[in-house]
Amino acid sequence: MSVGRYESSNHNQVGTAVTFLLIGMGAGALAALLLAPKTGKQFRRDLKRGYDDAKDTLQDWSEEAKDRARNATERVGAVAERGADLAEELRDAVREKVEPLRRAVTRS
Repeated sequence: MSVGRYESSNHNQVGTAVTFLLIGMGAGALAALLLAPKTGKQFRRDLKRGYDDAKDTLQDWSEEAKDRARNATERVGAVAERGADLAEELRDAVREKVEPLRRAVTRS
């Protein structure tokens, strides 16, 4: 083990930063719990309310995302159907134009 100044290697700076971030977050959370002016019962009640609010919000977001996905699927289906109709119309128009030429070529 060497003694001296700490110097991180260039390839591990992100890992070191994340490690120190997690240590700091843990220390901050512990300090907040120890210094909180609420009793354990009040804190648990507030924590449960926060959890329930977050859960409700996530459910709302999930329902909204499902609705948007359903709408997008319906729109894609409508566009695909319209594209198929246009392709059929184009095919019929081409046949109308090509048929006289085909007849003329086969007569020759």
